[in-house]
Amino acid sequence: MEKLNDQMINEKLNEVKNWKKDGDHIKRKMQFADFKSTFAIMTRIAFEAEALQHHPEMFNVYNNLEISLSTHDAGGITQKDFDLAQAIDRIADQ
Repeated sequence: MEKLNDQMINEKLNEVKNWKKDGDHIKRKMQFADFKSTFAIMTRIAFEAEALQHHPEMFNVYNNLEISLSTHDAGGITQKDFDLAQAIDRIADQ
């Protein structure tokens, strides 16, 4: 998978909600009603990530979830990150 350049990343950031570029990652912060709800979303994300064979970095404290995406094999951000970001957005918005 080819690493995207800054122009391509900025264009693709317009296609996903609430994601920001941070170095060689795109990141999103979310907040849910409680820990149980947050963990349920994390589980659904895990199943989607496994299906896409692309695994996010997730950090959770109670009802807060931070997700960071990068394609380590490519050394930065690729289309795989945006594909997973869109899937995460669909899950989070349900």
